[in-house]
Amino acid sequence: MGPLTGRTALVTGGSRGIGRAIVQRLAADGASVVFTYASAEAAARRVAAEIDLEVGALRGSADGGAWPVRLDLTDLDDIQRLFATAFTTAHERFPEPGLDILVNNAAIAADRPISEVTEADYDHAMAVNAKGVFFTIQHALPHLRDGARIINLSTVSTTWPSPGEALYTASKAAVEQFSRVAAKELAGRGITVNTISPGPTDTDLLREATTEQQRQAVATMTPLGRLGTPADVAAVVAFLAGPDSGWVTGQNIHVDGGLI
Repeated sequence: MGPLTGRTALVTGGSRGIGRAIVQRLAADGASVVFTYASAEAAARRVAAEIDLEVGALRGSADGGAWPVRLDLTDLDDIQRLFATAFTTAHERFPEPGLDILVNNAAIAADRPISEVTEADYDHAMAVNAKGVFFTIQHALPHLRDGARIINLSTVSTTWPSPGEALYTASKAAVEQFSRVAAKELAGRGITVNTISPGPTDTDLLREATTEQQRQAVATMTPLGRLGTPADVAAVVAFLAGPDSGWVTGQNIHVDGGLI
């Protein structure tokens, strides 16, 4: 029996990087996980297949597992359809309807100087990173069981911004405020709402956007002497999703090795 056995989770953006590690960790801890992807269907299906093999080998039971679902976070009808089909009735994936854990991880990078940002750039970044998170929370509310967990992913860049990050940091700052208000609005149901703000994390996306020299410079600046890993972030998600975090809500936890 894992700490999340019998729990149902939704993770947005679970096909790669930090999201993939979160899906893997929650499933390994016994949760049944629906995770979304925007376009990388093949990668998402590989994640699900790998998790099925890993969970079966580790647990030797039907506990846990992961199922990919395509979701366009900019389309509110698509968000509504997801909840209308995935969490309203009992079926073979979940013995009972309802949702215990919501992890809003999906986001897009928006690295461009203010002078070069177009209206389309602005609208798309805000639609995915802020509007999509807001309405995912809203549509999840009728399905969340009392005592559920909502975990939203932000970034240390809201505290430590760099040139070119105006759109990204602004959209993530909105997510942090959604979390703080939701923590108060949902407290009466025992639902906790927290934010995790990762520091520089060693993912394919980071490697594509930086040089080895740049990554080493950040690692040197970090008190613990390295970049973060997706598993580092997933471990904190697992804590906030689990039974030992019931007295933690409204927090923004920096997972950055002491960088900030």
